[in-house]
Amino acid sequence: MRFTLANERTFLAWIRTALGCLALAVAADALEFGDHPAFRGAVAAALALLAAAVCVHGWWSWVRTERAIRLGEPLPRHRAPVTILLGVSGLALVVALTALL
Repeated sequence: MRFTLANERTFLAWIRTALGCLALAVAADALEFGDHPAFRGAVAAALALLAAAVCVHGWWSWVRTERAIRLGEPLPRHRAPVTILLGVSGLALVVALTALL
């Protein structure tokens, strides 16, 4: 039971991360940075897609981990944190460079 509850907390952490990305997407669309409105829209769309991907990954990770717990198998490895880190860092770098130019 203890591991199932920990798995659910981890799932909720993924959902919080997705909500944070979605909030950043809304903020990116609302704030006026850069010279081109299309750029703001592209950054907002990228963040919204990242939020959707994080939601899907969180659910899929929960399913795989829950299955492993119930069957007594080793817990699966997760590669998504690195991908999400690179995605958010890349978008932050693009936005920062745009603000400086």
